[in-house]
Amino acid sequence: MKVQIWSDIACPFCYIGKKQLETALGQFPENEQVEIEFKSFELDPHAPLDVDHDVHDMLVKKYGMSRSRAMAMNEQVKQAGKEKGIDFQFDPLVLTNTFDAHRLAQYAGQKGKGDFVMEELFQAYFTDGKHVGDRQILLEIAEKAGLDLKEVQQVLSGEEFSDHVREDEKEARQLGIQAVPFFLINNKYSVAGAQPAETFLRALETAWTEEADQAEKEAANSFEAACADGVCAVPTPKEEA
Repeated sequence: MKVQIWSDIACPFCYIGKKQLETALGQFPENEQVEIEFKSFELDPHAPLDVDHDVHDMLVKKYGMSRSRAMAMNEQVKQAGKEKGIDFQFDPLVLTNTFDAHRLAQYAGQKGKGDFVMEELFQAYFTDGKHVGDRQILLEIAEKAGLDLKEVQQVLSGEEFSDHVREDEKEARQLGIQAVPFFLINNKYSVAGAQPAETFLRALETAWTEEADQAEKEAANSFEAACADGVCAVPTPKEEA
């Protein structure tokens, strides 16, 4: 069973949603049969690498609210994260462009380290106050993940995996995804937003049951096709002329 997750490193609810899914997977008996794939989604593709204002002022400019209101909103998110084991630190948070971070995550995903790197990116951005647009910070995360630093340097200094990021974002548009996090299970069941773990668990159970039923039907149909007139035989491929 496959779970695809569209998210952005700069999205606090994506971090919370990731934790909620992990909680659900911890309660899901067949969790070892679940493949997780992180998909790229930039909330602001045109964001500069270096920003001269903080996250509170970003909300002020984006939504036209007062700074005190913005700070109160971030405090609410902080408390929500605390319940999930996330230590949100918004005051030292460094706003930046996340494109290179997504490229690193894409590379890491191909090396089987996608989940580890995404977790490290979230923590670096939201807890440690690190500049995840800075390639040195990305290299430090790559080293922590045990990735080949020469390969990572090559990726970050060039354009590798840029097309992977763009393809994910194109797919998101085709699916009508306008906000993240967005979870797609077996290309059929979706969960939008940082929903409670119980919601994820129900979706996983539904998808698993359906997949098991489908496999059973296919096995029965295969048996019926191979058995006729009281004789069972394994179908053999047609010989080439």
